[in-house]
Order: sequence, then structure tokens, then C-alpha cells
Amino acid sequence: MWDNPRLLNAAAGFLVGITALACALAGANWLLRSSLFPVRVVQVSTPLEHVSRPDLQAVLAHYAAGNFFAARIDEVRAAAEQVPWVRRASVRRVWPDRLEVAIEEHVAFARWGSEGLVNTQGERFAAASDDGELPLFIGPPGSEAEITRRYARFRQALAPLGSPLERIVLSPRHGWQLRLANGLQITLGRDADAADERLARFVEAYARSGNVRADVVDLRYPNGFAVRTRG
Repeated sequence: MWDNPRLLNAAAGFLVGITALACALAGANWLLRSSLFPVRVVQVSTPLEHVSRPDLQAVLAHYAAGNFFAARIDEVRAAAEQVPWVRRASVRRVWPDRLEVAIEEHVAFARWGSEGLVNTQGERFAAASDDGELPLFIGPPGSEAEITRRYARFRQALAPLGSPLERIVLSPRHGWQLRLANGLQITLGRDADAADERLARFVEAYARSGNVRADVVDLRYPNGFAVRTRG
């Protein structure tokens, strides 16, 4: 071996590589532990409409210490997403001493029972709103997205009646019930796909009914519907 230049060069290169790797690991460990690179600021970079900035900053203040390179970005993001009205957060390091947090807020689309709100993506979240014009959704857990999708179709079908759709109820047996702002209650039953045709048929007939004003409409019949009129 000692009289083989190629083997000696290969061994020397291997030792140099090992030494360089060890130095790099030692340097990385020093960077992660050094107090010379502290996180001094955790900054929210997006405007906030519903999220309480003091509440958010109080949560993030816990991370405004420690090492810049060792900051656990995923933990900062997860902590920010626990604040009411925060749908999604993203975090990035900004040299030399700052973490920058961008917030995507929920956009309230409807009230969910008495427990919270539903956003425009059909996701339920825990928050309160004083917007009295938000429709009310009631349904089994996990049905938020389906009710949100159906709401748009039902609202469009009922638009000729001139009264907003203010409540949708989906029963545990998957039966649909609607209520308009004028008090009209509509029972659709469990076949939501067939309900579109039945709803269109009822709206056309009701628009021609003149002074007839219904309280309750039952659309669970394949070829007609039942109406209970006022008085």
C-alpha cells in the first residue's frame, strides 16, 4: 500500500472528506446552539381583519427567543393556526434575526348551529360573528362542505321567489329542509339530486299562484307537492 500512490491519494482524499464533514457538522451544531444568532422579532406581515393581533402576538411571543437557525418553523405555524379566525399560517426566516408570519383568515360564509361558523371552503371553525345576514347551517358533523355546495344551488333555484335562503337543515338520515327569510319552510327529503328538479317545478308553480302564500311545502312527492297555506 505504502508504495502505491493511487491508494495513498485515495486514502488521503477520504481522510480529508471525513475531516471536512466533521468540521461542517461541528459548525452546524455551533450555529444551532450559539447565542450570537437570536430571534429578536416575530413579525406578522399580512393585514388582519378578524384575527386579534394582540392575541396572535401573545402566542407568537413565545418563539421570539432562542436561536435563529434552530427555530422550529412548524411549531410556530401550528401555534398561529390555533388562534381564532386563522385558517392557515406560513412562516419563514428573514436574516438576520426575524421570523415572518403570513396569515390567511377564514372568510365566514354561514353560521354552524350554535357552535361556530363555516368558511367559503365549507370548513367549520370556532369563532363568533355579529353578521346577522349569514345563513344558518345545521347538520351532522362532517357535512359542512356538502351543505355549503348545496346552498349555492338551492339559493339560485329559489331566487325567483324574492326571499333569501336563511337556513338549511340536513337531518341525521340525510333529509334536507330549507327555510326562507319570509318564513316559508320547504321539505326536500333525502334525494338531493332529484330535489333540484322538484324545486324548479315548485318555484314555477308558486310564481303563478298570485296571492297564495304558503307556510310549508313538502316536495318529497315524485310528481307533485303538498302546500300548507297561511290562514
